[in-house]
Amino acid sequence: MHRISATGNFCLMKIEQIIDELEAFAPLSLQDEFDNAGLQVGDVSQLAKGVLLCLDVTEDVLEEAIERDCNLIVSHHPLLFKPLRTVSDRTGIERCVTKACKNDLVVYAAHTNLDNARGGVNFHLAEKIGLQQVQFLRPKEDGDAGSGVVGSLLDDEDEDSFLQRLKTIFHLDCLKHSPLTGKKIRKVAICGGSGAFLLPDAIACGADAFLTGEARYNDYFNVENHLLLAVLGHYESEICTKELFFDIFSKKIPDFVAHFSNVDTNPVNYM
Repeated sequence: MHRISATGNFCLMKIEQIIDELEAFAPLSLQDEFDNAGLQVGDVSQLAKGVLLCLDVTEDVLEEAIERDCNLIVSHHPLLFKPLRTVSDRTGIERCVTKACKNDLVVYAAHTNLDNARGGVNFHLAEKIGLQQVQFLRPKEDGDAGSGVVGSLLDDEDEDSFLQRLKTIFHLDCLKHSPLTGKKIRKVAICGGSGAFLLPDAIACGADAFLTGEARYNDYFNVENHLLLAVLGHYESEICTKELFFDIFSKKIPDFVAHFSNVDTNPVNYM
């Protein structure tokens, strides 16, 4: 659990003020067209009591927020991707909306806007593996935003050592990767989550390895001998967004009460 003790100042903050700080870092204008980042449920004019930071919003996460007296949930993945035709108890999403409304909870998501922001998810991943001189892999917005990142390790690293280090850093029981190329790893491209669409960019920029959360079967063929493709898993590549949220808020709001959700929301299981 990460927590900074609250003082009276935090208790006088409205939830909308906390959201303003997050949007100053990752404006909603940076989100991709398919996305639905931003406010999902709730009244942002109420005073903030505590914030629960998570990757996904589930019924268990909502229950955790209630138990911890947090009336704001900040997630990476939006609860609502598509409009709801009904709000009932038929689906998990509908039950979450109902539960949030009944308990005066605010649910907010920073998704592809956080991915595309400078200093966002992919920069955070780059920092975790020790990349230097990190830049956007596919820049846009005059270089102030973009998809993926690319940077360099301080020293060359053999492929086996690099892959083993990824397993340690991201606490992985298994790590999928393409056939070894026999080359040293120095230049690394990254895109958390479903980032395989950037494989051509990673190859074009001369990366020795591309790290992402998901890839299709044919992607492992298509890299040929150009680079090493390492696939962490979607959840595993983005669970660190809780750390990123915490860093953003704690720097902007001195009197900040935050909890990392303890709920494992990963829907993928391994035997």
